[in-house]
Amino acid sequence: MSAERATRPGRTAAAKAGGHHQDLLTAMLRIRRFEERCVELYSGARIRGFVHLCIGEEAVAVGVHRALTPQDAIVSTYRDHGHALARGVPEADVMAEMYGRATGCSGGRGGSMHLFDAERRFYGGNAIVAGGLPLAAGLALADRLCDRSRVTCCFFGDGAFAEGEFHETANLAALWDLPLLLVCENNLYAMGTALPRHQAQTDLAARAASYGMVAWAVDGMDVEAVERAARRAVEGIRAGTGPHFLEARTYRFRAHSMYDPDRYRDKAEIEEWKKRDPIARLTDLMNENGELTKKRLARIEREVAEEIDAAVREAEQAPEEPVADLLRHVTSPPVDAA
Repeated sequence: MSAERATRPGRTAAAKAGGHHQDLLTAMLRIRRFEERCVELYSGARIRGFVHLCIGEEAVAVGVHRALTPQDAIVSTYRDHGHALARGVPEADVMAEMYGRATGCSGGRGGSMHLFDAERRFYGGNAIVAGGLPLAAGLALADRLCDRSRVTCCFFGDGAFAEGEFHETANLAALWDLPLLLVCENNLYAMGTALPRHQAQTDLAARAASYGMVAWAVDGMDVEAVERAARRAVEGIRAGTGPHFLEARTYRFRAHSMYDPDRYRDKAEIEEWKKRDPIARLTDLMNENGELTKKRLARIEREVAEEIDAAVREAEQAPEEPVADLLRHVTSPPVDAA
């Protein structure tokens, strides 16, 4: 065998890895730049309502979604932009929803906290802390009863551990062997309350394991580590080993919401976490492996910027819901007695 042929498989593997890394990087940059644009639009009073950003947490959304299929279901929190975009909900649909336009993914009625796309099996956007957990258990139970090989993935924050919905859902999921993946985005703060101030036991994976489910923690600032952990969990669920729990230890670089003055965190702590920026970490890895050039990175940034520019243009030109339709979907139509 020639030297050229002998090295070809290695080059192929490297190219494949490089392509995968580029996909991960593009997905995280799309979320980061989309949310940065939302900050600009919100500051300029072009979008209204509550806005919760996941800047810094992109690796969790992107890594977990790489382990799921289009047939699987997603249940999210009010910090849902990253999950929706990682799922494949078009930027134009999400941005139109931010603007409250009729072309938004929720018809302009939900806004930032209530993104929804039934076609892509993205079931919220749920504004109540831990409110999505019982919904996720119901979706998983339906799949189990119908003998469907699907997984329901539910994202929630560390603050959900202080809510009864988490414990009720975890107990029933383990009791009924539900095909449920519980992903806790532990960013160390439940709104403005630090984890040790609202949880006596801060090892959340250990607490979840006490319900009899497979549970472990993962570095939520490392997109590859998240993807590996999610794939392991999803494979276990599909093999019939019951629900799995992932504690993704991550950090949000910005305040809880655009309304939050963020006076409860030490600025030095924020800067220390920024050194673990998941986008910068992957970029550094790709540079070390020779997978990324300045020209290629600039092209990715340009393409992402163009996508977001187009989404903003479409949203600003989209119609608002007619006043005559405001009661639509509020009450059920009369049932024909005949």
